[in-house]
Amino acid sequence: MRTYNEKVSIYHGMVSTIAVNLASNFFPIFAISILGASNYQVGLINSLPPLIALLMTIPAAIMLNRIEKQKKTVAMSVLWARVLFLPLVGVLFVNSSFQAWAFLIIVALMNVPGTISNIGWQTLISGMIKEERRGEFFSDRNRLLTIVGMITTLIIGIIMKNQTNNAVAYQLLFVLAFLFGLLEVFFLMRHKETAQPKADKQEKKSSMDWTIFKDNGYKWFLVTALCFNFSWQMAWGLFNIYHVKYAHATILWISIFSVANQLAQIFTFPLWKRWAERKSNTLMLVWVAVGMAAAPFMTVLSTNLVYLTIVQTTSGIFVSGTMLLLFNLLLEKSPKEKRTYCITTYNVLLSFIAFLSPQIGIWLLEVTGIHKSMDIVSILRFLSAVVFLLMYVNSMKKSNPVLQKS
Repeated sequence: MRTYNEKVSIYHGMVSTIAVNLASNFFPIFAISILGASNYQVGLINSLPPLIALLMTIPAAIMLNRIEKQKKTVAMSVLWARVLFLPLVGVLFVNSSFQAWAFLIIVALMNVPGTISNIGWQTLISGMIKEERRGEFFSDRNRLLTIVGMITTLIIGIIMKNQTNNAVAYQLLFVLAFLFGLLEVFFLMRHKETAQPKADKQEKKSSMDWTIFKDNGYKWFLVTALCFNFSWQMAWGLFNIYHVKYAHATILWISIFSVANQLAQIFTFPLWKRWAERKSNTLMLVWVAVGMAAAPFMTVLSTNLVYLTIVQTTSGIFVSGTMLLLFNLLLEKSPKEKRTYCITTYNVLLSFIAFLSPQIGIWLLEVTGIHKSMDIVSILRFLSAVVFLLMYVNSMKKSNPVLQKS
């Protein structure tokens, strides 16, 4: 039986997923097909938002730490982020040589309020969902949201199957995304929040608690999660470029790729939850990283769109594990009394990685070509699986006195 906040959180997640799928999913193909963006600019679609997030995370965390109730602040931040979908409609009225850059600037600016809402939501929801309920709740929530995302993406793909080069069609998507963003704000405000206890003056002045780095479990999590995210996000721009420029995928095929990926996620969220409960989040992330390592290598074996759909389906099995297990492991390894600092630190470092890694991926593309760059990413992803395995072995030694002596 779900609690009130769990139900509202699922409704909020559904409309948020629709808003994102209506706009963000089609940013790369819009930039390439309509705005004529270069490979470097396509890479910046993935890199600029985390750069802004990197600059905003610490100020956002300081602000959120100083308020007793975060719901309203998070909701207003989401509103401002969604309002910025509207200026995207006007990008086509900018001088053609500056259209791609205007688009990139707007996308980057979305992450100013977006960073506040992201950190605030993570802290807000962690306080609303009891620890023993998290695994089941986030598994169910992610599965339901993926179903909504899949249906939305499929409908868009069918309606816009012949509109890949129609600028007006993208403008309509951005307006619809804004309208669903308003619903997102509505459901956020429906959550029932308990005020956080007031911090004393000394605590309020502290923008960082460096003692989190004395926690061995949290330190291991940072190292492993950042290694994995570096190799994972390095290929994001490469996939977009390969699908559109090499395989010549249309909006319909981009939608089919997304639906296939999401369909696999729907069926595997419960499996990852069950396996994690039996074996641990850390051990399951070893297998997730191994599975993710296969995707770049397999992608560049062919430009056949049906084959690429199969690859995306296979990839979705491990994407669901990534989404569920990484967040659960973050909460598991973050000391409860310092959770906001732990989440903030992770987001700062993750933003730096998310800015840097896609650019390195594009650099590899320019230097080595699409096939070799994808192969290198596969190797790095496999190495991140080894790092997760080392973390698992270390945690087993800590919990087993016999292994400590060996």
